[in-house]
Parts: sequence; C-alpha cells; structure tokens
Amino acid sequence: MCGIAGFLHKNFVKLDKSHLVNMGNAIAHRGPDAHDEYIDDYVGLCHRRLSILDLSEAGIQPMFSPDKQVIIVFNGEIYNFPELKEELIGDGIVFNTGTDTEVIIHLYIKYGNACVAKLNGMFAFTIWDKRDNSMLIARDRLGKKPLYYLEHDGRFAFASEIKALLTLPDVPREIRYDAVRDFFTYQYVPDPKSIFKHIHKLPAAHYMIITGGNVSLHKYWELDFSSPSTQSEAYLKQELQTLANACTKRRMLSDVPLGAFLSGGVDSSGVVAMMAKQSDAPVTTCTIAFDDKKYNEAEFAKTVAEQYETAHHEFLVSQNVTDTLEHIVSFFDEPFADPSLVPTFFVSELARQAVTVAIAGDGGDEVFAGYEKYTTDDIENRLREKFPLWMRKNIFPSMAKIFAISENSLFRKAKSLLTSLSVSPEIGFYMTNAQMQDSQWESLANEHISDALGHYHPSEITTKFYDEANGPDHLSKILYTDIKTYLCGGILVKVDRMSMANSLEVRAPILDKEIMEFAAKVPSKFKFNNGEKKYLLKEAFKDYLPDDILYRKKMGFSVPLAKWFREEIKLIAEKFLIKNAKGLPTIFNMARVNDYWQQHQTNKADHSAILWSMLMFEMWWQRYMPDEQ
Repeated sequence: MCGIAGFLHKNFVKLDKSHLVNMGNAIAHRGPDAHDEYIDDYVGLCHRRLSILDLSEAGIQPMFSPDKQVIIVFNGEIYNFPELKEELIGDGIVFNTGTDTEVIIHLYIKYGNACVAKLNGMFAFTIWDKRDNSMLIARDRLGKKPLYYLEHDGRFAFASEIKALLTLPDVPREIRYDAVRDFFTYQYVPDPKSIFKHIHKLPAAHYMIITGGNVSLHKYWELDFSSPSTQSEAYLKQELQTLANACTKRRMLSDVPLGAFLSGGVDSSGVVAMMAKQSDAPVTTCTIAFDDKKYNEAEFAKTVAEQYETAHHEFLVSQNVTDTLEHIVSFFDEPFADPSLVPTFFVSELARQAVTVAIAGDGGDEVFAGYEKYTTDDIENRLREKFPLWMRKNIFPSMAKIFAISENSLFRKAKSLLTSLSVSPEIGFYMTNAQMQDSQWESLANEHISDALGHYHPSEITTKFYDEANGPDHLSKILYTDIKTYLCGGILVKVDRMSMANSLEVRAPILDKEIMEFAAKVPSKFKFNNGEKKYLLKEAFKDYLPDDILYRKKMGFSVPLAKWFREEIKLIAEKFLIKNAKGLPTIFNMARVNDYWQQHQTNKADHSAILWSMLMFEMWWQRYMPDEQ
C-alpha cells in the first residue's frame, strides 16, 4: 500500500523535483518505507512506498518498463497478479521483481488501456507513456483506493490525498456549497465531487486518459443485478463458501506480518475463521472495546478468538478520544463524519503494532443486506402496496405533522414512516439515509448559502443511482445505490484514511470482484429472508461460527456519541462549535447551532449526530481553510 502523486507541466508555473518531494512528504504516512521521484519536460511523478511484496529495492517506484518508455506509480494490491504474471511469462516476458507493479506495466504494454479491466484488486495508479506523451489514470472497481485530481486553468495534477495537491503553488481553495450540503446530509462528500471546486475524485471503476489538451473519462466495469440466479439455496451457499475461502486465501499473500480486524460481528468473524482454517500459525486478531456495554462487542470477538486460538489483542477506547481527536481528523482532507472513524483509527493503530497487513470483513452489510434500514425499507414497501397512492400523498403528510409535535421517540418514528410513505421509494430511501433532514437544514443554513445552492438538492445523489440500477426489485436497487454511494464514499474512505494514517494495509475479501458479481445475481429473497438480514452469508458461515455470533442483534461499529458530547469530548467540542467557530458561521445561523448544543447538554434532545457533523466540519475548516476565507 502506498501513496502516489504527480503533475503535468502544462500551464503550471515552473515546477521542479522539490515540488514532487513536497507532495510525497504530505502523504508520507501512506508509505514510510521508501520514496522516489521522476521528472522530465512533460510530467512529474512521485511515490511513497509501504513495502508488502518483494521488500527489496527492486520494488521501489516510479517503476520503468525495460525500454524506459513506460513509467508507473501504483497504490494497492492486485490479487490475481500471479495468474496474470504466468500469462505474460508465457509470452516470453522476463520479470525483474516479485511485485504486482511490474505485472501492470507489461499488461499495459500488451493490452493498452484495456489492461485495467483485467486487474482484480484494490488500486489507483498512473502510467506515463513517453511513446505518445499520454497519461492513464485508473481506480479500482469499488473505490477502495483514493485518487484525486486538480483540473484548473489548463493545469492538471493528481494525488492519493488532497493534502498533496495543496502543496502545489496557487491551488485555489474555493469550496463547493453543493458538496457542503451533501456532507451534512450523508456525512461524506460523494464522488466525483470533493469539497473544493477545482479538485475532483476519479470515480470508482473508471480510468482517465490525458493526451495533449484532451481529457477523457471511461467506465470499465459495472455491477449487473438484471439476471437473478435460478440455482437452489444449497448451491448458492456452497458457491459463496468456495468463493469466500478463495478470496480470503488470495489476501493472505504477503512478505510482511499479516493479521485481521475482529469486531465479533458476522463478517469479520467469518473472515477470521476462514483465515484460521487456511493458516499454519495462529492468526493475529485485533479488536476495540468500550467501557459502555451498549457499544462493546469485545466479548463476542473474544469468543471467536478463543474458538480459533488466535493471537488476540484488545484496546479500550476511553479518554484517548479527547487527546487524539484533532490528530485523527487531520487525516481527512475534506469533511467526514462517520463517528466510527475513531475506533477504526484505534484498531488500526493497535494492529500496526503487530502486523503490516490486516484483513477485514468490510462489505458484508452492503453486499448481502445487513443493515437495519433494509428492514425498515421492506416494511415501508409493504405498506406502500397496502395503502393507495392518493392516500399516501394527500393524507399521510398531514398525519406526519401531528406526530411532529412531540420529541417522543415513537412519535418521531411514526412521523418518519408517514413522511417516507408519502413519497416515492427512492426518495423514501434517501430520507432513511439522510443524517440531516431538509427541515433541519432550512432552519440552520444562512440565507446566502440557500441562494447559492439554487435548486440543488442532495437527493439527486441517491435517485441517480437508484434509477441507474437494473435490479428487478426495490432491495436490489437500494443495495446497488448503497454500494455506489455509502460504501464507496463512506465506509471505504474511513478504512483507507484511518489505516493509512497508521501505515497499515487493509484487505477486504467480501469486496472481491468475484464475490460482488456473484452477490449481484443472488435473488433478494436469499439476502433478506423473512426478516433475517444477510441470510445467505450467515448460511455460508454456519459451518464456521456458533449461533450466538451469527444471530445476535447487530451492534455495528458505533460509539457512545451522545455521552461523548456531554462528557469525554465536551470541552473540545465546545471550543470548536461555540467559543471559536470559524467555518460554521459561514454556513449556519450560530444562534441555532447554540440551541442544538444547549438542548443536547441539558438532555432535552439527542442532537449528537448533527453536532458531530458540525464538529468534523469545523475541525476540517480550521486546518484546511486560510484565515481570509
């Protein structure tokens, strides 16, 4: 795992090797083991290396083709590189390293841009082809590895993280108000936007070609839900078991110590079980504990660790939050507000003490329907069929207003349900996902922000992908939507930044291309079965895990956020939100922000989710926005 960055000289002020060094230093945490730079009259490339395969100097990048005409900087792991290498050896290619990087170079020489579709792994890479002065930039199918690019006044640069781009001279920091609105709705900035107007994300499953002054974007992969399998449940279970074992084994190839995250949930426990079955030595496992039992899954993780006799490590999250929160948040170059970023940082820090690579259970919920919201959405869909459209559109909104008069949790749930039922299924799903509802935004946002947004609404993100989904039913459409939005923009960003902050590589077998394509063809009835979430995945793991793990109530990788705001992080939150806010006043009415704070502190309401988003935004602003903004 590594960090990459670079630029095209065209229309930049004179840049030299020192600028590449500065870009690389900004992302040194992604690759502390080695670095190098390449620069000529057309391009500059730099690389920071976290050594995983072939630890010798031969693996240092930028890496060159034998004739020095093709140059690559690569971040990631290609899990099918041994098979691809054998194919190339059959063509007479002689390899000088044991890296997957060298395989990509020769694939590119053989297949051109079509090489990208042959790769199974997590990756972001740039190839400079001196033969025609063209640049290929590519990102993996799910966006596990980040790739940002600057395009402004004819200038072009790219990097694994925004902070590297900001080291270049005269990079504007003008923010996108639609991205701000998206952030407070979703807790992240969805691809391909970034928080900055002139910096963008290369979308997952896309590559970009730059030749001369032309920039073109190409999609190379898509999930297809259109043809559900007609195979039996028993067949699908066996197929998933076989795939999961194979995809886990692929990820156990490493020249450095390797272990696993173990939360005690179904996904990570299943992955650890498969690792243990295929390993001669005890698997190193790491988990996070909380002193609040409501959020503590450590006892379940310990059960699995004991069953498979792992070398188990546990870390208690308590006062450490206040001491390290600003440091943790600094690794996000744009606002990001999933609270589980905190335990993800700590479990990565813990794991890095023993291993350089950790295998995780990410993806099970999005791919096989594991979230509680899928249950809620299923209930809503049944009610949509029961009540006629005219009633839902004309009567339910008025009923929702009646329930809005109380802060009682049951009344709030009734209001939310009635409101969702009064709109289309895709808008209902958007409302389920939105962390800040329209009424809250409207009461908080300054007038000039609303004017700047015009007719833009963040529901466009959800409805775009819902409409693009080719699945036969509502569940397949919302799974596709979550994979394209929440998984890519939320889960995978969190895991990448928090693991790389600790120079740790994280691999996710459930997100293997083969499992994803298989899961897309699994009928919805085998994902959400009579109220049982992740049904087929649990069936596949039955041979490995006890029922106490498989069928216990899902806790999620969450934190006691409401309590934190009243106790552990109260002082630091008050400092950023109330006493010394600089960014929030540009977006929100601070009297209303203070109301939210006071209501939470006096236990009149739980505003922890919105306050956390505000805190993350303010911390980002004070680190990344100049004072004159």
